[in-house]
Amino acid sequence: MNMKSSGTHVVVHPGMLYYGNTVVLLSTTNPDGSTNIAPMSSSWALGDTIVLGMGLGSRTAENLAARGQAVLSLPGPELFAQVERLGDMTGVDHARSQHGHGSMRVRDKFSAVGLTPEPCDLVSCEGVRECRLQIEVKVVHCEEDVGHGFLLVQAHVLRVHADPAIVVAGTSHIDPTAWKPLIYNFRHYHTLAPQIGESAITETPTAAR
Repeated sequence: MNMKSSGTHVVVHPGMLYYGNTVVLLSTTNPDGSTNIAPMSSSWALGDTIVLGMGLGSRTAENLAARGQAVLSLPGPELFAQVERLGDMTGVDHARSQHGHGSMRVRDKFSAVGLTPEPCDLVSCEGVRECRLQIEVKVVHCEEDVGHGFLLVQAHVLRVHADPAIVVAGTSHIDPTAWKPLIYNFRHYHTLAPQIGESAITETPTAAR
C-alpha cells in the first residue's frame, strides 16, 4: 500500500465500490409476460428520476432494454436471506457466474425464495408484497458504461406504493423513523442505526414523528 503525502490515508484497491447502497429487488417483464426479480444495489434517485446499474447479459438488463418498465421493491433487513439467495439465481438460459453469483437457472424466483408477487397499477411486472416500499418506473434511457461491462439505465418514477405503517399520517412523507431499508455496505448487509439528527431542508412533519 502507498501512503498519501500527508500520511493520513493509504491507497487501497477495493474489489467493488459498494459503499452503503440501498438494496433493491428489481422486477422486470420477461418475453412471455412473466416477472423476473433480481437483487441489485447500484441505484440512486434524484427527484422523479432513478438511475440503475447492472451487468450486461443479465435477464434484467435484457428486459429493461426491450420492454422499458420495472418495479423497484425495497426490502427491509428481515429479508436479507431471500435477497442473498436471489443472488445465486438467473433468469437467462445462458447462465453465468458474476462474483460467485447468478449461476442457477430458476424459472419462478418468487416461489424459490418464499416471496409473494403483487400486481402493480401502471406496469405489467409485479412487485414484491413483503417489501414495504415499491416504486413503478418506466425506462427513458439506456446505455453501456465506459468499460462496456454494465448497463446504465435512467428511469422515470410513475407511482410509489408504501405500507401505511411507514407513512406519516395524513401526508405522503415516508417516516424515516419507521422505515429501515436493507443496505449493502462493501458486500455486507446492514440497516440504518438510530437517527442522529435531521437535515435543515427536511419536509417531514416533526410533530408527527
